[in-house]
Amino acid sequence: MNSNKNDNPGQGNGNEQGNGNGHGDDHGQGGHSKTTIIVNTREKEVEGKVVTYDQIVALAFENPPTGANIEITVAYRDGPGPDKEGTLQLGGSTRIKKDMIFDVTATDKS
Repeated sequence: MNSNKNDNPGQGNGNEQGNGNGHGDDHGQGGHSKTTIIVNTREKEVEGKVVTYDQIVALAFENPPTGANIEITVAYRDGPGPDKEGTLQLGGSTRIKKDMIFDVTATDKS
């Protein structure tokens, strides 16, 4: 019996490492692998293989700007497969890969 068993799924012990192929160590079994992405020039670790617009905005801004005239744009590049670059829309999501780059900007449309 493994005495290091974690009874809280999705919460590792901090010692997990990927296998170098960008897939973490879940071997395609739908586990909670972590992927390092770049958000506004800063490395961030996220779980899973898909991120949402809201997740990226939260990673970019500790306190996201708000207001009737604020528009937040999420552009990405170096993505996987055919979605190598694009813009993530409010409510949208995209697949990710290691070192994928996200540029998040807030603009006042007034």
